[in-house]
This record gives sequence, structure tokens and C-alpha cells, in this order.
Amino acid sequence: MTRLPGTHSDIDSDSIDAQAASWFARNRNDPDRDTRRSFEAWVAQPLHARAYAEFEQLWADLAELQQLNRPVPLPVRKTPLWRPALAVAAALLCAVLALNLGTPQLAYTQEVAAQDKGSRTLNLPDGSTLYVNANTRLRIDFSAHQREIYLDQGQLYLEVAPDKERPLWVHAGEAKVRVVGTAFDVRRGQRQLVVSVAHGQVAFTPDGNPADNTLLGARQQATYDLAKGTLQRQTLASDDVADWRNGRLAFRNRELIGLVDELNLYRRQPVQLADGALGAFKVSGNLDINDPDALIKALPALIPVRTVALADGKIRIEARP
Repeated sequence: MTRLPGTHSDIDSDSIDAQAASWFARNRNDPDRDTRRSFEAWVAQPLHARAYAEFEQLWADLAELQQLNRPVPLPVRKTPLWRPALAVAAALLCAVLALNLGTPQLAYTQEVAAQDKGSRTLNLPDGSTLYVNANTRLRIDFSAHQREIYLDQGQLYLEVAPDKERPLWVHAGEAKVRVVGTAFDVRRGQRQLVVSVAHGQVAFTPDGNPADNTLLGARQQATYDLAKGTLQRQTLASDDVADWRNGRLAFRNRELIGLVDELNLYRRQPVQLADGALGAFKVSGNLDINDPDALIKALPALIPVRTVALADGKIRIEARP
């Protein structure tokens, strides 16, 4: 029995074609394991499998025409029923083919290895600008559908180009930071994870649990204690966000534990606290990131501690007798 356009069955077919087009696009961009499992469940139904096979054949036809350097017309399928959704999707595929064949796909991957000193600036293909601090290791993974940065250690500052269709995510272990268009700083140390916002707004999920989502606006900072699982918020001066890019850090009433965590970005061997209670001391001053030991030597004049240089290059901070 021939179906008439606009009948319930025809509308269902159009919906399946739209789903098939969506799955086809997602599968061309290295889907993750959960996405592949969802696709396998969807394509297990015969009508879904047939619609998906039509899109695969359609793409193959278009690619063959392009290789022959011929014009790319809208192909006529052998199936007797040329459904509206399939026609629209085919036209979109033609447009994508005409624009993208012979040019790089909208995908970008780069690994940034840690370096002892100095910062780097990367201009990303989406128009964002990434600043990478010393001793920072990260991976950039952009696709046509998402923008993700994985921060393994260290610190970054990112001026994000707005893209509502592709929010940008920074992953730091279980923690996630989600943005659309803003400028913000993330520092992942051994003890703390710190997110600071210059302008715009970010959503910070420190433990991967969406229920613990924290919104941060301009000049706001959140410090997450990795051991205790606690979160502290504070307001910053506008020039305090990512001031490391200028080579000098200014800090006021900073807890020693956080200062040490940041100091270790700039030393080959770490600074250690002999007693965890020392971390509660408050310190104010300046740090020249090219000469971190100058601040270490000055600490006994600021708080009741002494510093001990160990043979392996590490520095131990002890309580003053």
C-alpha cells in the first residue's frame, strides 16, 4: 500500500531520517563509548538501520563525485520514496561536502608538554586564545560538536570565543568547568584546584557531581581543597586574575598552603610543609615567578617559620623553634 505524504507513517519516517542524519554526523567525529552504545541500541531496529544505511550510501555517492572533480548535484536515490527529511538531509550533506572536502575538518587536537620556565600562548582554531603557565601539561580536543581541554597539571588562562552550539569544557581530574564565551583561569596543583573568572560566567563542578555545580562571575574565585573536598569563594581585584602572565604575583592574606601549591609551579623541586598546621598562616607579598626562591627566603621575616634547603633541591618549611 502506497503511503500518502503527510500521513502518520510518513511523519514517522521523516523523524527516523532526521535521527539517522544526526547519528551519521556524530559518528563521523570519533564518538565516545557511551555515544557508541547509544547508537548501537538505536540502529538495532530494522527501520533505523535502513535509514542509516541510506545516509552512508548517500555520502559515498557524493564523495565519489567529488573525487571525479564533477559538480555535486543532489543525487537521486533508487528507493521509490524520496522522503522530505531525507531530501533536506541530503542537501545539507551536499553543502558540507562542497565546503569541507579539500579543507581541514573542524577538528583540532594538540598535546602541550610541561616546560620548567616561561609561559606560552596558543591561538586556537575557534578564535579562542590559550595562555599556558610553566610546568603545565594539557591536551586540547576540539570536534565539530564540542570543545574540550584536559588539564593534567599546572595552570592555564583562556579567553574563549563565544559558541553557543559548542560550549567549552575544561577537565581537571573529576572536576569540570563549562563556559560559552568568557575569560578565566584554572590552576591544578597537588593540594588545590582554583578557578578565577576575569569576565563572563563559568559553571564549576569540582567533584564531577552536577548537584555541586557552582556559578562564578567576573572577579570571583573558587578554591577547592582536593584532600578535604571543601570549597571556598572570594572576590578578587580585576587585575589579580591570571597576573602570572605579567611575571609577578601579588597576594594578600593568602594561606601558606595555597601559596606553596602555587610556588611549586615555578620550581624544579617542590616546597614542602613539615607540619600541615603551618598551612593556615596568612602571607601577603609579591612573587617574581622567575625567582621563586626569593620569596621562600623572605618567609621567615613574614611568618614564624624557617626554611631548610634539602640536598635534593627540595625546600622544607618548618615551625620556628
